[in-house]
Amino acid sequence: MIYIHIPFCKQKCSYCNFHFSTSLQSKDEVLSAIKKELFLRKDELHNTTLQSLYFGGGTPSILSGDEINSIVDEVLKYYSFEKDVEITLEANPDDLDKTFLRDLSKSPVNRLSIGTQSFFDDDLRLMNRAHNASQAEDSIKRAQDFGFENLSIDLIYGSPTSNLEIWKENLNKTIALDVPHISSYALTVEPKTALNDWILKGKVATPKEEEQNREFYYLSDFLKDNGFDHYEVSNFAKPGFYSRHNSSYWKYKEYLGLGPSAHSYNGADVRSWNVANNQLYVKKLNSNSLAKETEILSQEDQFNEMIMIGLRTIWGVDLDKLKNKFSPEIVEKFDQEIKEKIADGILVIENNHLKIPEKHWFMADGIASDLFLI
Repeated sequence: MIYIHIPFCKQKCSYCNFHFSTSLQSKDEVLSAIKKELFLRKDELHNTTLQSLYFGGGTPSILSGDEINSIVDEVLKYYSFEKDVEITLEANPDDLDKTFLRDLSKSPVNRLSIGTQSFFDDDLRLMNRAHNASQAEDSIKRAQDFGFENLSIDLIYGSPTSNLEIWKENLNKTIALDVPHISSYALTVEPKTALNDWILKGKVATPKEEEQNREFYYLSDFLKDNGFDHYEVSNFAKPGFYSRHNSSYWKYKEYLGLGPSAHSYNGADVRSWNVANNQLYVKKLNSNSLAKETEILSQEDQFNEMIMIGLRTIWGVDLDKLKNKFSPEIVEKFDQEIKEKIADGILVIENNHLKIPEKHWFMADGIASDLFLI
């Protein structure tokens, strides 16, 4: 699978610490550099038939239909698509007007991930989103009118501008709109963001963990009651609508990441990441050099990643794979570490897969980190 990072946005959301630029002056240069990187790295993937192509960002919907098609065409110079390939474009509601959707409906893109975040204006203003509540709803309906059935929306819970009743209304609206996939995250306060600055200055209240906990479990119960599978801590889907791209990440498959700040993984012990600087990225590619750093993952790194990712999913950690991959010493230490948590019901083993019972999923990252090799 291939991930393409489009590092441009109209404006900066208050909570975001991803790499992007609000200036579009270098857009053409960056897109050309992404195509050059694709050429230079075309032999890195072992499987040249792609099951997934994902445009992330940033805001990929800031591109035109022609620009999106030109990148897809470039990918097809070196790879082929599976018959039922999933091609996802992340999009902001304010970009999904009739003209853009008409163009997009004629492209190979067959899945949209819409950055809705909330259907309430107070939440959206706090997040400094470029759209309003009306646009959030209308964009979904328009996308469906243009034939996009495979839709995912992002929703953020635990905002200081929200509460459980508002959260319930957000979820009711989502069900009424018949969206088959939902990615939902607690509002987190990241360093070097506007939200962090506002909280430090006392302008905004700190999100409350107990309220986020309550809203998370309501979310899970409500969506399951409405036909969704809770297949990863932050992801819910109706049967047949699991994100193929993200599921591949969670199953440790290889992927190629293109564009500034994008990460790649060879499916075993090599991870690389591109420089998070548009100008430097372009400069490197213009000189036929790769703008990336590479890391050989130690046994400890690989173990920790398998635990962290696996315990966030319904599939859990395959204990046969773990025991075949790591040394007897690592496995013995791991077996000792999990005994107490199994006795306490924090971990369970089902069909030789280690899992966290869903009632403890809100604390999944903390539970996983307790098992890390240091």
